[in-house]
Amino acid sequence: MDVFEAIESRRAIKQFDAEHRMTDAEIEQLMDAAMLSPTAFNIQHWRFVLVKDLELRKKIREAAWDQAQVTDASLLIVVCANVSAWEEPQRYWANAPQEVQDFLLPKIDAYYRDRERVQFDEVMRSCGIAAQTIMLAAKAMGYDTCPMDGFDFDEVGKLIELPHDHVIAMFVAVGKGTMAPWPRPGQLARDEVVIENTFANR
Repeated sequence: MDVFEAIESRRAIKQFDAEHRMTDAEIEQLMDAAMLSPTAFNIQHWRFVLVKDLELRKKIREAAWDQAQVTDASLLIVVCANVSAWEEPQRYWANAPQEVQDFLLPKIDAYYRDRERVQFDEVMRSCGIAAQTIMLAAKAMGYDTCPMDGFDFDEVGKLIELPHDHVIAMFVAVGKGTMAPWPRPGQLARDEVVIENTFANR
């Protein structure tokens, strides 16, 4: 599927075929695409929890206001991030020339150290980019998706045994939709959302 077609046809789907199963090869293909998503300084903060256990999914559904897509989608991905990933920059630049490492590693440390808001904002940006990659790749593979943040983050964290230095950004449910989405409820005009140079020009 052409990328523009995927962008135009991707919608948040709420009803999924609960009997459909994705193959291991399809899941691996989807995760390989997600892992190509960009991150600042190549830190690769994201961690993708693939919730395959049905009983665990049922508990997560309870923490997600009983939204059916949590259990009915073929795959539930809890998109998380390691907020402390910046502390080991040598892992992400091990194959770079030594002069690049000598330049970048101190820069990474200086950028993140003692800046908790920057650390948090950065992982959220990374997770958002990865989630969009997942949704577009899934659409190209013939699957529908639903991005979700309607759940008890603390409770889900307990259920998936989230490490103390990780955060949950969102869910992405992936599967075969059973109902067409509603018509788009209304898009803002381009000239309202696309600003040239400064807001003074609006």
